[in-house]
Amino acid sequence: MDLSSLKPAEGATSSASFRRGRGHGSGNGKTAGKGHKGQKARSGAPRPGFEGGQMPLYRRIPKRGFQCRNHKEIVAINLAALERFEDGSEVTVATLIEAGVVKNPRDGVKILGNGELTKKLTVKANAFSKSAVEKIEALGGKAEVM
Repeated sequence: MDLSSLKPAEGATSSASFRRGRGHGSGNGKTAGKGHKGQKARSGAPRPGFEGGQMPLYRRIPKRGFQCRNHKEIVAINLAALERFEDGSEVTVATLIEAGVVKNPRDGVKILGNGELTKKLTVKANAFSKSAVEKIEALGGKAEVM
C-alpha cells in the first residue's frame, strides 16, 4: 500500500460535478433528487434548526447572563502553594504542573498573595496580584509576567 493507491471509502464522497435535473436519461432528472412536492422540494426550504413552527430548541432552553466569546479561564494559585519549591529555584507553569500544584493551566496562571512565602523564588506566570509581587520581591525574588 502506498500513497498513490489511497482512495476514499465507498460512498464517502459525492461528486460536485454531478448535474442534477437534466432529464430522465441523466438518472437524476424530473424532481432532481428532491422527491415529490412538499416543503423540502421547494426553493427556500427551512433553515437548519427550524421545527415546523414549534418553538425551536435554541429558544426553549433558558439563557442567563452575558456569555463573552473571548472569555479566558485563568487558574489562581496562592503564594502558600509555592512554599514547596526550594530556595532560589525558578517557578514556571511547567514546574507547577510537575509539582502537582496545577493540573490544567487552561488559559493562564495567576499568582495571588494569600499565605506567606519564606523563600527567594523567580516566579514566571501569566499574571500576578499586587500583593503577590510585593511579597515575592520583599524576599529578593522576581515576579516575571510571561
